[in-house]
Amino acid sequence: MKEAFYETSEWTIDVPNEFRFTENLKYLSRSSNECLFHIVDQKIYRALAFGNETLLVEISAVNEKELNVRIPGRTAPIEHHVVDAVSEYIRNWFDLDTNLLPFYELAKKDPLLQRPVDQFFGLRNMGIPDLFEAIAWGILGQQINLTYAYTLKRRLVEEFGQFVQYEGKQYWLFPTPESIAELTVEDLAVLRMTVKKCEYLIGVAQLMAKGELTKEKLLQANDVKTAEKMLTTIRGIGPWTANYVLMRCLRFPAAFPIDDVGLHNAIKLVLQMEGKPTKAEILNWSEAWSDWESYATFYLWRLLY
Repeated sequence: MKEAFYETSEWTIDVPNEFRFTENLKYLSRSSNECLFHIVDQKIYRALAFGNETLLVEISAVNEKELNVRIPGRTAPIEHHVVDAVSEYIRNWFDLDTNLLPFYELAKKDPLLQRPVDQFFGLRNMGIPDLFEAIAWGILGQQINLTYAYTLKRRLVEEFGQFVQYEGKQYWLFPTPESIAELTVEDLAVLRMTVKKCEYLIGVAQLMAKGELTKEKLLQANDVKTAEKMLTTIRGIGPWTANYVLMRCLRFPAAFPIDDVGLHNAIKLVLQMEGKPTKAEILNWSEAWSDWESYATFYLWRLLY
């Protein structure tokens, strides 16, 4: 059976009513040190790898009802399965398949969520579809500020990742677990991060390279607590990192990094508290967020960065 081809290198993706491309673009623009995509003239450019093929993808929106996807510089027809894979990645990245109406309804009556939902309506929990990238980002960000975390990510990507070039510009891919699994702590010294973080990163890469840790296995857990336990048995992954990955990669709606400093600061900001909230207070406020803890956290984070 012959592979079907698209005659064009451009197509559209429908989006939900509760989606605003401009709001998500603002979120993606929060760091000038981002190395995995570029935003130029309200368009996102990102390299994506599917099997043996690496494509540069351009994402834009002429209106708020659909995304326009284009493969710059591509003149040859594109296989259907590649178009489907790109579209699936984008839907996952922008979390387009989640119905946000119930979340917005509960947020309207919630003292903590009213402000961020009104301010950032249409924002999606921008994901990290690749499991290794999500875990690596969680490990890199442990106990440091966001600015330095981006610096570490850039060093890792530009030292061990690959890139495609288009019109003189490099578009980087995050390193594969297979490429990191073969390295030693000494090899990672160029990143200038702690020895423990280097060990954690290599350990996770080795588990993934051997197929012992996969996105599919974690998703099969079905229950957020079971998936969290699967992750926290891995050296270097504590409850915060586990819930971050469950939020941003695996899309467990009840994932809840309750001990997150940013979450505490956002709550303090909204309620104009003198001190930080206690865990008991957060648990009490979050009772109304059942199965929306992930989105509640993401929207509160957005008040800070």
